[in-house]
Amino acid sequence: MSFLGVSDAAERLGVSTRRVQQLVASGALRQVARGLVDETSVERVATVRGGSRRAWSEATAWGAVAILSGAGAEWMGERQRSRLRARLRELSAVELVERARERAVVTRYRAHSSAGKYLLAELVYPVDVAGRLGLADTNDIDGYLSAEDVAGVVSRHGLIRDEDGRVTLRATTMSLDMVRDLSGRGILLAAMDLAESLDVRERRAGLDTLDRALEDFHG
Repeated sequence: MSFLGVSDAAERLGVSTRRVQQLVASGALRQVARGLVDETSVERVATVRGGSRRAWSEATAWGAVAILSGAGAEWMGERQRSRLRARLRELSAVELVERARERAVVTRYRAHSSAGKYLLAELVYPVDVAGRLGLADTNDIDGYLSAEDVAGVVSRHGLIRDEDGRVTLRATTMSLDMVRDLSGRGILLAAMDLAESLDVRERRAGLDTLDRALEDFHG
């Protein structure tokens, strides 16, 4: 594990030290000691943040996923949906990932090898992502859960916070039934997740899929 001082992290991200402290408080950055943050967590934030565009709210971010997946986004008003559709017609894949980053709070853990199937039973996740995007299968676990269930899942499965761990929990306050519906409508949600990866091939596969989805939407 490598560390960065708060001021170095702020410089890397192009933000103030106060903003770094806010990112630590939200869980986006992992503090490992007073004045030090995990460098990998900084890299992840830098990958997703890209430029300086302001993120959408959680509800709007999920609305974008829904619209691009062919769902209704009923939790938004018609006027909001209309404005969002107009915005989506102007965005690139990279910009979409940056705007929609607040759809979930993402944390990573390491777990005992025996925890896999039991942990998956508590998460919502797209099926056969690797096969559908031409990627190699891995033993990684990546899924969504209710924000109020995170502490219980971590405790039950003995998860240990680790930015290089193979378990990714994406906590949302939105309905898991809605997330489950969107994950079953195609590969778009999985592509959004992969586009946030530090792995070059995964990120490229995610962005390429999002580019095609946006092209279809523009058309």
